[in-house]
This record gives sequence, structure tokens and C-alpha cells, in this order.
Amino acid sequence: MPKPAKTKSPPKKARIRPGKKKPDASAGELLEYYRQMLLIRRFEEKAGQLYGMGLIGGFCHLYIGQEAVVIGMQAAAEDVDTVITSYRDHGHMLACGMDPNGVMAELTGRIGGYSRGKGGSMHMFSREKNFFGGHGIVGGQVPIGTGLAFGHKYKGDGGVNMAYFGDGAINQGQVYESFNMAELWKLPIVYVIENNRYGMGTSIERASATTDLYHRGAAHGIPGEPVDGMDVLAVKAAAEKALKYCRSGKGPYILEMKTYRYRGHSMSDPAKYRSKDEVTKVRKESDPIDNLRDLILAGKISSEEALKDIDKQVKAIVTAAAEFAQESPEPDLAELYTDILVEV
Repeated sequence: MPKPAKTKSPPKKARIRPGKKKPDASAGELLEYYRQMLLIRRFEEKAGQLYGMGLIGGFCHLYIGQEAVVIGMQAAAEDVDTVITSYRDHGHMLACGMDPNGVMAELTGRIGGYSRGKGGSMHMFSREKNFFGGHGIVGGQVPIGTGLAFGHKYKGDGGVNMAYFGDGAINQGQVYESFNMAELWKLPIVYVIENNRYGMGTSIERASATTDLYHRGAAHGIPGEPVDGMDVLAVKAAAEKALKYCRSGKGPYILEMKTYRYRGHSMSDPAKYRSKDEVTKVRKESDPIDNLRDLILAGKISSEEALKDIDKQVKAIVTAAAEFAQESPEPDLAELYTDILVEV
């Protein structure tokens, strides 16, 4: 990615559209958010292609449309913070700094993957990047994230856990058990609800008696707020507030990200439960990457050519990841007996 043009101190701020607040981000930061979201988008598009070619087996849940959520959260995070999420997890891995080669290799079940080809789309981890996995059990990652938050408090390292889950998991009992424990012990955790409107194939209106999900912690005294999850700067601002609250020792915080997935629940889902017009309308009016691109161009932060160059570089990274994955060998059968027990 080309370096942003040098500016005098303080860094140049982007010019925002009427009705919007001035963004609290420098020119370089805006370009980096754009690059990171574009990397997730292009990576997921390539993953979809490889799935269609039969090179990715099992389940594969794409993050296309929701990129602003994790990039905005990570923009406010610190190195000591931890992340845990569910099965729609490739974007979170990339946002945490995990190598696209290793992520793609894991998706294709190759030895060069983060879980040596044995975890697939839903189960890969990186202790180095403080990423504690995607998890296939709906809502199962929430109590684990609460445990990670307990670890932060116990060690006194100043870290906060960010536990991501969707609107489809919000009605799980273990979520509320976690809420109760987190508030009771004042654990440093941000519960990030990625409300993309549909839990598998059921709209939130048909599945939840109350659809303002940020209120779900009220019974336990946990504060929460809704966030425009299609606006990376809105997410970053909300994340800064929530993380500061948790880091101060006040306990957990809930952020409901109002977002949208463009593809089906998984690659096997034709998504016939919603109209094409609905998807088209969201993409046209609220796409997180297009809106940031417009903001960058309107503020004269960068040029069309420079942004196209970023896209070319991102596509090259994704192409290289796909090639690495296909060239990496499959795990030996002996790997069936490794990593199943840890002696402590």
C-alpha cells in the first residue's frame, strides 16, 4: 500500500459528509481501515470461489458485508486484549493480524494451516495474536470469552476480552449465565453482538421477543448501546468508549452492531428468505467499504488511482494465499493422534 502523503502536524482529518461528525482518524488511519476491510472482502470472495471448486469442505460462513465491525473494534484495541468469536470468523482472524496464507491453508485442510488442517473454517487459533478461536457451537464462545476476561482480571494485565456473537445466539441460556457472572465479578469484557438481522434463515423479528439487543444485559446491570456496524468510524468510537469502561474496572459492556451479511448464512444457504431488492438496497446505501472510500475521496485523502492500487495489492495477497493453500500438503494420517491431549 502506498504511503499517505506527508502532512503537517496535526494529521489531516477527513472531510465528512453533512450530518456526520468529524471523524477522529488521521489520513493514514483511514487508508489502513480501508485496506484491512478490503483484505477481508477479497479474502472471503476467494474463499467462496475455492468452496465452489470443492477445495474447501464442510461449512464455510463468509463475513462479506460485516467488515467494519471487527476492523473498528480492533482499531481501538490494545495488544494485550483477547478476541473470541463464532463460526463467521475469517474476518476476525485477519483483523487480528493472522497470516492470510495460514488462514486459507486451514480452510482447505492443509498442513500449513493454523490448526494443521484439522480445524477447518470454524476452529483455528493463534495464541501469538491473542485470537482464541472461532467456535461452531452457537453461543459456546461467550462463556469461554468470559473466562478469558476472568484471566485478564486475575493476572491484572489490563487486558479486555472482546467476545463476538450474533443475533442468532442472543437467546442462548449460556449467554445470560455469562452476563451474570461477568457483572457479578466485574470482568473486563465487551460483548459484541453482530446483529446481521438473520440467525441462519430466521429474521430477528421472528426469533426474538425484543429486538433491541443492547438492552439484554439490563437485568444484570450491564450497560449497552446500539452502533452503526456498517460505519467503521462509528464502531471505533463505540469501541473506545466500551474498552475504556471495561479497562477501568467497572465490569462488562454490550455493543450491538447493526450490520448485514450479503451472502447466505453459509455457502450452502441460498438465502431465499429475503429479497434481492433488500440486499441490493443495503449494498447501495450502507456498504462499509464503499462509504469509507467515498469519505476518503471527498476529503481528498487519496486518489482513485491510489485506491485502485490498494485493491491490486490486496488481491495479490489473497491470490498468493490461495496458491499457498493449494500447494501445501494435506496432513499425514498420524496427525489424527496429535493435539488431543495437553500435559500440564
